[in-house]
Amino acid sequence: MSEEEYYALLDRAFAKLPGLTKERSDFVIPKVDLLVQGAKTIVRNLAGIADVARRKPDDISRYLSKEFAVPVSIEEQRLVLSSKFSSDDMDKRVKKYFEVYVICKECHKPDTHLEAAEKGMYLVCDACGARYWVKNY
Repeated sequence: MSEEEYYALLDRAFAKLPGLTKERSDFVIPKVDLLVQGAKTIVRNLAGIADVARRKPDDISRYLSKEFAVPVSIEEQRLVLSSKFSSDDMDKRVKKYFEVYVICKECHKPDTHLEAAEKGMYLVCDACGARYWVKNY
């Protein structure tokens, strides 16, 4: 069998099995479970978001505090922000956190961890070994 015949057969096989060409992932960025009480916004599922991100709740709360420019506190595994925010705003910020500090830019998998650096951090992918510099939050 020639090389051309081999590649033609390979192309034909992939054309008949389109499910093999796409990588599937069960990973989904969690939606924020939000409660607004008076002048405060409470994120009830901070622990769940932190588990999916494989990060500490303190790290996520510090990021959201800087993004919204408001003081935050963690009370009974819930994040309390001292201002009113909509679910859409919060979901956008959480999605941005995952895109910058969790998901690998090379292989697009969430199997990463952060390593401290002098003036920032490195996002290191456990799946593909990629390493990216990201700023501190």
